[in-house]
Amino acid sequence: MTDVLFRPAGDVAGMLQRKEISSRELTELQFARMDAVNPALNAVVEQRRDAALREAAAADEASAQDTTTGPLHGVPITIKESFDVAGLHTTWGNPAFRDFVGTTDATVVRRLRDAGAIFTGKTNVAFMLADFAQTANDLYGVTRNPWAAGRTPGGSSGGAAAAVAAGLTFLEHGTDLVGSVRIPASFCGVYGLRPSVGTVPLTGMQPPRVVAGPSDMTYLSAVGPLARSAADLRIALRVLAGPEVPQASAYPWKLAAPRRSRPRDFRVGVVLDHPAAPVTGEVGAGLGAAVDAVATAGATIVEGWPPGVDPVRDAESFGFHVGLFFAYAQPGDHLPAFVDVIAQEQRRMAALAGLPAVVAPVRRTPAGLPVGAQLVGPLHEDDTAITFAELLAEVVGGYEPPN
Repeated sequence: MTDVLFRPAGDVAGMLQRKEISSRELTELQFARMDAVNPALNAVVEQRRDAALREAAAADEASAQDTTTGPLHGVPITIKESFDVAGLHTTWGNPAFRDFVGTTDATVVRRLRDAGAIFTGKTNVAFMLADFAQTANDLYGVTRNPWAAGRTPGGSSGGAAAAVAAGLTFLEHGTDLVGSVRIPASFCGVYGLRPSVGTVPLTGMQPPRVVAGPSDMTYLSAVGPLARSAADLRIALRVLAGPEVPQASAYPWKLAAPRRSRPRDFRVGVVLDHPAAPVTGEVGAGLGAAVDAVATAGATIVEGWPPGVDPVRDAESFGFHVGLFFAYAQPGDHLPAFVDVIAQEQRRMAALAGLPAVVAPVRRTPAGLPVGAQLVGPLHEDDTAITFAELLAEVVGGYEPPN
């Protein structure tokens, strides 16, 4: 029965709808999995056991009366610690905020609840979200990679990605400035989406006791899902996206249809390596094999950067914009030293231009570690990247549970 914990959220939602399993059973299984795995993994740092089980029972009662609330009705999930959840701590991994408890839900949390999701807990983050390479802080400790305990899950959404990979949640959501959704997704062998700029509201995702004023810098930061299938990314985006009031009263949001639906109709630009950010042989071999599989499936492959793109120069520009972001967020403070602008050359293409980017698991190294590929799509056409990730899974495979 525990195999269900590694199914995609959309599949499990269908099982719940068909009454093949109850939300209460599913939630109990998830908590049992946390008991067995989380002490060593340290991905989930706070649980809401009693409340989640009550909500699961209520979801089952609603299902019995055919009054389900949305596409995630009865599905138990966790959320990154930096999002406000009423009744749970929001600390950003900072001991100075250890006693702060949220009184309201972040917009992302509220929309997921409205879609029927049940929150079982919160996942670990890097201290103040200021590290894309690891997830560690003095309050909750270090999160480990479920594929290898001595490896990092990436950051700052490492707890979220590790929880998805290890079967501790069916869906997660992280934040992404310089790769904090995409890097953990790649390191943990799951799917991650950085949506097009401005697609998902950031309200309720700020450090405790900080009142965020108007800013033109939010174009760099995004909220996106982590999941075990590309289809789950689409489900989550449809739940999360769209303006808040009063803008929501003026215009709606709709996910644009994908440009293509078959591999042979896609024209795929490929960059696998660069001297300023070299890729290891093991990872490069996995990415190269994935490209070959896509070509065999009929896609047109175009190697190299698009005309007019200088990745080093643009990476330096990205670093400047990140500096401005932190200068606004922490005026007068020294900028964090973690921003290695040259090493961000591929990730900055999505962040600086606001483009949607999906990370998809494609291969494993000879040592058995996951390899992820970043798929960057056209602006506001997130489903083109998501659809390509689905097609990619058909030729190279997708998520696999850690050994």
